[in-house]
Amino acid sequence: MKITHLTRAEHYEPHPDWKRSNLCEEPNLSIEHFVKPALHESPLHHHPQEQVTLVIQGKMMVVSGDGSEAVLEPGDTAYFAGNEPHRVINLLNEPSSGVDIFTPRRSFDFWRNRQK
Repeated sequence: MKITHLTRAEHYEPHPDWKRSNLCEEPNLSIEHFVKPALHESPLHHHPQEQVTLVIQGKMMVVSGDGSEAVLEPGDTAYFAGNEPHRVINLLNEPSSGVDIFTPRRSFDFWRNRQK
């Protein structure tokens, strides 16, 4: 068993106040907690891993590369197939948070490397 406490997890900010914390990074699975600042939009992106996004707090819109969109509230999830372009938007004027689950593992430095 491995335990990761959110307050002591590795973390970074891909954009100001967009916080990402590494909760689990195993060969077949990775989990990241995130806090999106008010009205923040992640860039349209894709990766080979499948992804499930779970909203913990707030209200977010998920948008697929084909223009499909849905609004998610706490407890709601969105699934993205591997290589499916997508982005996530915080719809509120305050932070929203959630968890991203990837299989197989997505490297925690994905956003750091993408910015280069």
